[in-house]
Amino acid sequence: MARTLDLVALRSFVAVVDAGGVTRAAGLLNLTQSAVSMQLKRLEEGLNLGLFARAARKLTLTPEGEQLLGFARRMLALNDEALSRLTSSGFEGEIRLGVPHDIVYPAIPGILKRLSAQFPRVRINLVSSFTLLLKDAFQRGELDLILTTEDAAGQGAEELAARPLVWVGAEEGMVWQKRPLRLGFKDTCIFRRRAVTALDAAGIPWEMAVDGESEQAIEATVAADLAISARLTNAMPPGLHPIDVKGVLPDLGSQTICLYAAPTLRGDAADLLCQEIRNAYCC
Repeated sequence: MARTLDLVALRSFVAVVDAGGVTRAAGLLNLTQSAVSMQLKRLEEGLNLGLFARAARKLTLTPEGEQLLGFARRMLALNDEALSRLTSSGFEGEIRLGVPHDIVYPAIPGILKRLSAQFPRVRINLVSSFTLLLKDAFQRGELDLILTTEDAAGQGAEELAARPLVWVGAEEGMVWQKRPLRLGFKDTCIFRRRAVTALDAAGIPWEMAVDGESEQAIEATVAADLAISARLTNAMPPGLHPIDVKGVLPDLGSQTICLYAAPTLRGDAADLLCQEIRNAYCC
């Protein structure tokens, strides 16, 4: 049957070593000298090992005691970290995260899963919307952290990456060759303005096949080859594919992915979340 080391006795053992004697360690631990001595005795008896060279005038460890000291420090540190993570108010709370719907996948689900494993008492509330709406909510203090896709980084933003914006449609779709070109964008989509401006500059007639506030309806229409839209590379919803326009449609340039953090956002969980986002979205 596996035996278990007594963490209380290990803490006294480490304290005696660090303080240089039982008397000083007892004062630091708020215990009597006899209580500390008894804990050391039980620890040695449980291991059937001598931990101190008692014949020496100065307190010294035996080779076995030196080896145990390293284990003891790691065990106590892990114990203290576990208690802190699970009981300290510094490891609980809420982070309100906003991410544009078109860059939620594939990174955000994995990030949230890892954060939950590290900080089970921290609640992450994810809001998926459009950059314009997310920035408005951030300014009102309704979100603590947001990702955006913009022409250029705004004030207070951390620029993570610049990614090409491309035309997307159904797999092997043909609607992109028809005129007027049928488009599918939400009213608040920041890509909509970029797309129609580029088409107007190229003299290509267009019409909105579907708009409004239902992203699912737009994606379904595009996937059915009834319209085309625009998305960042590496951020394609199911059923949508980049169109090889062969120079027929204008280039849409690139968009900048930015990170905005509220000045009040603090703590280890917030730091880890920001770092995970940087790792996932930076070039």
